[in-house]
Amino acid sequence: MSLIQRGTGFDPFSLGFWDPFDGFPFGTGAAGGGLVPRTSSETAAFAGARIDWKETPEAHVFKADVPGLKKEEVKVEVQDGNVLQISGERSKDQEEKTDTWHRVERSSGKFMRRFRLPDNAKVEQVKAAMENGVLTVTVPKEEAKKPDVKSIQISG
Repeated sequence: MSLIQRGTGFDPFSLGFWDPFDGFPFGTGAAGGGLVPRTSSETAAFAGARIDWKETPEAHVFKADVPGLKKEEVKVEVQDGNVLQISGERSKDQEEKTDTWHRVERSSGKFMRRFRLPDNAKVEQVKAAMENGVLTVTVPKEEAKKPDVKSIQISG
């Protein structure tokens, strides 16, 4: 049996993301000094903002897992009339020079997700609540218009 040392090669269980443009002047990787430098933990935080969107007869409901964040660290906005934006930032733990880290798996950094809302969304009535690390955003819907039915009397 051989031992595989983690950190000296490919780790299939790692949360890091491979950036094919890392090292290029237009890439996103911090090593290449790209236009948008981003560390792997920031990439993981951005990609890790998991959000479910369901539509009920009354509303569009978004649920986002944001464990460890306070409601003051999360922002919910409606932009351009019909774009719901959910964003926030998780701070990095303070590092002491005497600390020895053995593994860092929790992500830190900024995240942002945007969703184009359908025409039936009542964007002026959006509500948001946070409980147990889950952000719930409710966007009420306009009632579906029933087609006008006109009865025509049959003569004869």
